[in-house]
Amino acid sequence: MRYLFRPPAVDAAGLLSLPWHQPLAEWDASLLLEVPQRGISRHVVRFVASDGQVYALKEIAEPLARHEYALLGAFEEEGLPAVSVVGICVDRPHELDAVLVTRYLEYSMSYRYLFSSPRLGQSADRLIDTLVELLVRLHLAGVYWGDCSLSNTLFRLDAGAFAAYLVDAETVERHPTISAGKRAYDVELAQERVGAELLDLRSGGLLPGDIDPIEVADGLVGRYEALWDEVTREEVFRPDEQRYRVAERLQRLNDLGFDVGEVELVTSSDGARLRVETRVAEAGHHRRELFRLTGLEVQENQARRLLNDIRSYRAYLEQREGRPVRESVAGHRWLTEVYQPVVDAIPPHLVGRLAPAEVFHEVLEHRWFLSERAGRDVGTKAAVRSYFETVLPATPEQVTPPSAVAERG
Repeated sequence: MRYLFRPPAVDAAGLLSLPWHQPLAEWDASLLLEVPQRGISRHVVRFVASDGQVYALKEIAEPLARHEYALLGAFEEEGLPAVSVVGICVDRPHELDAVLVTRYLEYSMSYRYLFSSPRLGQSADRLIDTLVELLVRLHLAGVYWGDCSLSNTLFRLDAGAFAAYLVDAETVERHPTISAGKRAYDVELAQERVGAELLDLRSGGLLPGDIDPIEVADGLVGRYEALWDEVTREEVFRPDEQRYRVAERLQRLNDLGFDVGEVELVTSSDGARLRVETRVAEAGHHRRELFRLTGLEVQENQARRLLNDIRSYRAYLEQREGRPVRESVAGHRWLTEVYQPVVDAIPPHLVGRLAPAEVFHEVLEHRWFLSERAGRDVGTKAAVRSYFETVLPATPEQVTPPSAVAERG
């Protein structure tokens, strides 16, 4: 047998002692980890924990395993939203298929898990919008998926919204750019697969009766075309509109969650033509800013919400102390005086239900709700107590990522 691990290979050293000579389906249950929020796979997939990390193991033909290993590695380097690949095990005895090893995507959930959980139950439209955004990001990077579906996507809460990640790259093709015909066919395949998946949800009683699976799936095409047009179209405007129209366009792209690369403005007697290079990586401005101020690594929407809370806290500090407070000082004080006490207050039996940053976001939402109902600001302590008593317990248990406890400090 041979193992190919991406650096730093030491991260996966503990996996070497697993019984790779046996089919995954025959591995002893004591070696495996149950992941209730996992999706359905056409291959044998098992989960294991090693050295504080959780890994997904997928048994697959060696050519496909090598193909997926290379693609997922490239995606990670480019910042594309996909699961992180660790390595592959090939040349297994008894002509066994290869095994692709990826890192478990913390706090991620399959679409079936979302619809089967009352606390997390989501509208079909909302998930389709998230899936469409993922597909647009991939197409901008010259990626033809070939098997876009809800089943091949993992979803993760991000300040009440969702972020989507590609989890299966077996059919993926990579091109310098992707043609309109390729994009259209990819969208058509996605429409067919999503329709079938929603019909399956309805047959299992997981889809609300007022949702038409075919109508929702058919709407995927229009949603895709609208988003693709928004992030790629050229705009023409008068020279005197130049400054505010460029700023307006860039703000729209940022609001949609896309980073902006090169901006090209071509002027002529007819007006100005704006071309914008839309970056395909996960938007990162707010994440980087929050990390700079606090050292917290969270998702983009979570970072945006937390930064707003830091600004609010900074204004409070300046008013209370009657002097300016530097941004870096406000960030440090917010972390120790506001954020960390909420995270530390999570009851031990509820740790891991949601990411700490998502818990903090929901506490803020809960505080607003309680204050509206009471007609006054109830304060953070009351909101924390109420949230941990009434809201978080209704969130289904997940695999508790090893980092969940560490993040509590």
